[in-house]
Amino acid sequence: MSDGSIDLGRNARDTAWALPLEDINPGQPALFQSDTMWPYFERLRTEDPVHYTAVSEFGPYWSITRYNDIMAVDTNHQVFSSDSLYGGIIIGGEPDPDGGSMFIAMDPPKHDVQRKTVSPAVSPANLRNLAPIIHERAGAILDSLPVGEVFDWVDRVSVELTTMTLATLFDFPFGERRKLTRWSDVITARPGHGVVESWEQKFAEIEECHAYFTRLWNERVNGPPAGDLISMMAHDETTRNMPPREFRGNIILLIVGGNDTTRNTITGSVLALNENPDQYEKLRANHDLIPGMVSETLRWQTPLAHMRRTATSDIEFQGKRIRKGDKVVMWYVSGNRDESVIEHADRYIIDRARPRMHMSFGFGIHRCVGNRLAELQLQIIWEEILARFPEIKVVGEPKRTFSTFVKGYESLRVVIPRRA
Repeated sequence: MSDGSIDLGRNARDTAWALPLEDINPGQPALFQSDTMWPYFERLRTEDPVHYTAVSEFGPYWSITRYNDIMAVDTNHQVFSSDSLYGGIIIGGEPDPDGGSMFIAMDPPKHDVQRKTVSPAVSPANLRNLAPIIHERAGAILDSLPVGEVFDWVDRVSVELTTMTLATLFDFPFGERRKLTRWSDVITARPGHGVVESWEQKFAEIEECHAYFTRLWNERVNGPPAGDLISMMAHDETTRNMPPREFRGNIILLIVGGNDTTRNTITGSVLALNENPDQYEKLRANHDLIPGMVSETLRWQTPLAHMRRTATSDIEFQGKRIRKGDKVVMWYVSGNRDESVIEHADRYIIDRARPRMHMSFGFGIHRCVGNRLAELQLQIIWEEILARFPEIKVVGEPKRTFSTFVKGYESLRVVIPRRA
């Protein structure tokens, strides 16, 4: 049996449909970097929606590719565990004998307690307070952009806005906020693909992040309670005595969760509207479509391509026997293109009747805690864009990330022809 590796020089669809079914391995970063994974998932949804890959760089794993099957796995935490004791939430995660490194990689009841501690930071009341700040920052970012010159949208807009918001949530030193961007990139990167060159460098920079946040923790725990994420954890009796590794895990989770999802969807929205000019024209003509466009972009982009679970017992699932200890990967990126549930799923349509029917935030107890903040930032940036620029024009192919987890962009070159 082969490892399912693919020749990117051949037509992706021909390759995907010619491979023996048992050799299909959708969990290859090269497929995502080249944006050629779509026909593999289409074939799996059609022929083998609960698919077993026996050989891969991540070991054997099951692929769940249909919308309703993904929902069934995501909402059954009794059988499908996210606990890092078994390997956590990513396809390449290894079992941690100590378990519990971050609350998204925990099962109840500990998950519920720790999630509840940080939830007030993204409560409706706090989002109302954040909205005018985000508006002001978004406006300032956009006003600083050159007109008639090519620039990188990822760096100048997507990264800058999300990093500013994340720095506010942490009450992180504002002048050093790009450290958060760097750490997010390092945490999710694989060595040798442009971000870090070795595992040693990766771990060293993660330790630097841990040391920085430990200093902030010590300052906050000895000060009065405040509304930032670190202070919330430092002063809550359920989290103030977290072991150092657990604190580090939760900081990593909050950095990546608060950064990658929103920044890659902001970039994805510009790309999607350029690839679908009829939808861009529709949006320019009716700004009331912004909320629907935001939800549609979250579906179309799917900024986190998968989440992984581990079976805690044998289970018969859709005619397949999943064994205790098996790795089960929910491919959100595939579920969001499931034609049996979402009409015209491969098309980008900003005025869908049910635009929020996507799985980019997950389901059940692990549904993204910051989903409303992500939507708020996306809505605000487009309100401010449409008030200023008749068009943002993509002038080259995007450079995508080498990852099966973060479905994102390293750069996207654009030009703004003129101001409104």
